[in-house]
Amino acid sequence: MEQEQSRTEYSMRNTTAAMASRIIAILMGFITRVVFTHVLSEAYVGVNGLFSDILNVLALSELGVGTAITYALYKPIAEKDIEKQKSLMRMYCWFYRIVAAIVLVAGLAIIPFMDVLIKNQPEVDHLILIYLMYLANSVCSYLLIYKRTLIDAHQMLYVGVIYQTVFLLIQDVAQIVILLWTKNFILFLTIYLICTLGNNLCISRKANQLYPYLKDKKVQPLEKEEKHNIFQNIRAMLMHKVGTVVVNNTDNLLLSSIVGIVSVGCYSNYYLLIGSVRQVLNQMFQGITASVGNLGVTAGRERVKRIFEASFFIGQWMYGFAAICLYELLNPFVEISFGKQYLFGKTVVFVLCLNFFITGMRQATLVFRDSLGLFWYDRYKSIAEAVLNLVISIVLAQHFGTVGVFLGTLFSSLLTSVWVEPWVLYKHHLQCSVWNYFLRYGIYTLIIGIAWAAADFLCVTVNGTIWAVLGIRLLICILIPNLIFLLCYIRNKEFRFLLGKLKQLVNKRRKRT
Repeated sequence: MEQEQSRTEYSMRNTTAAMASRIIAILMGFITRVVFTHVLSEAYVGVNGLFSDILNVLALSELGVGTAITYALYKPIAEKDIEKQKSLMRMYCWFYRIVAAIVLVAGLAIIPFMDVLIKNQPEVDHLILIYLMYLANSVCSYLLIYKRTLIDAHQMLYVGVIYQTVFLLIQDVAQIVILLWTKNFILFLTIYLICTLGNNLCISRKANQLYPYLKDKKVQPLEKEEKHNIFQNIRAMLMHKVGTVVVNNTDNLLLSSIVGIVSVGCYSNYYLLIGSVRQVLNQMFQGITASVGNLGVTAGRERVKRIFEASFFIGQWMYGFAAICLYELLNPFVEISFGKQYLFGKTVVFVLCLNFFITGMRQATLVFRDSLGLFWYDRYKSIAEAVLNLVISIVLAQHFGTVGVFLGTLFSSLLTSVWVEPWVLYKHHLQCSVWNYFLRYGIYTLIIGIAWAAADFLCVTVNGTIWAVLGIRLLICILIPNLIFLLCYIRNKEFRFLLGKLKQLVNKRRKRT
């Protein structure tokens, strides 16, 4: 029981720190973005989104090493096997040095093809230098940061989050000052690069303090079978990385090449807002990742199944509520913050929010799949999803423009990930029928649809100034969906289980004080 309470406490601490960090990041990132869009031209906004996506594609060279090594660390950490941890971290170090070199070489190789990637070259000075600075930041992000994995695997994700938040605040404040004072995009990126290096160095130093054995020169090599298992998992994660990157990070590339760079600028603002909300909610699941890994090593299948069902329940509530809020609030918010010239139509916004919801409903399954080491079993799913996404997006974009790109993402996900990922979890670990999961998925989606329709019915009747519309819609979105969810789930066993865990944690804290 003490071990279970310890996992719960670690999860709560990690989740709280991670979500608070992302909220700070959203607020500061939004302020920076507003200053960015008002000080610099739409072309710079589009270039920023495009180069970020190019380097996210290059991040494929990471091969999913982080996930595979993290999974391998759970057992030696639970067994307090220091030598095995040292061996795994040595392997991790060399992998990331190789990755940094590959990203550098591949990034440089893209430069001659810049004209193909950018339709109608924007009027941006020093375009190649700007790209090289983005590339340098990406390469630096792989150096030293690998040590954070060991901290996270020990269920101490909050440690890295604190450092990340501090440097993020320094970065955003400095970038805002630079933009307002000089309007110089090069200096803006210089701050970005310096803060990335500072964050990596500080986390590396903290890892050395927490785990002094990282500095040991005498490290035993891994056994052949262990290396084989790790390389097998890395191959599987490479396929997953391909699918994830193609689905999530090629929208700007397609918009730029088919529709134009201005549409990239519009999408970048929506992506910032939707992505920020997604990151906050995803942090809740990232906060429990190491605890789930520990659970998989030490607990039985029934216990894992119960925790998964509770995680899936709270995930659908959060992502359903967030999708409704985004749909009703995005356009008035974008209009206030960036101007009418950056607005998308309601159809495009609806598809973006639907993609957000579908992706969110997968988060619990993804965390459990990765933490339990099941990524080998659905490795081909990611390739299929990537191919479908590209083909469907290109075809639909030719006929429907911007919305066609996002419909490709939606259809490719529904045809693959939505059903394959839970099937793998239930078949290969929980070892029971997956149909109960799909039944729950259908019920949850129906209830969210009802709440969405009710909120939209009231929101469309709101009139007045843009500020009044935003405020009243926000109030409707907070009250109506959550009231409907509460009425529907008050007797739900997952709701009662989560409420009981919360009471247990509060009582334990009271006894300590």
